[in-house]
Amino acid sequence: MVNAYRKISINKLEFRVPNAPIHERIQLRIIPEKESGLSEVRFWYKDQFLGTQIVKNSDLNIVQF
Repeated sequence: MVNAYRKISINKLEFRVPNAPIHERIQLRIIPEKESGLSEVRFWYKDQFLGTQIVKNSDLNIVQF
């Protein structure tokens, strides 16, 4: 859920989402790349693209397949 500062957090990692509506749930689509060790996190709200950020896979701390 987007807070009043238009930020969300996942696993203690905080993201700014400037175009997101306050106090609404948004969808995250995470695209990992093994070679570079980075993931692209895309933010969506009701089929509207809000933005993207690149983060280290290790910072996301998610399960690897």
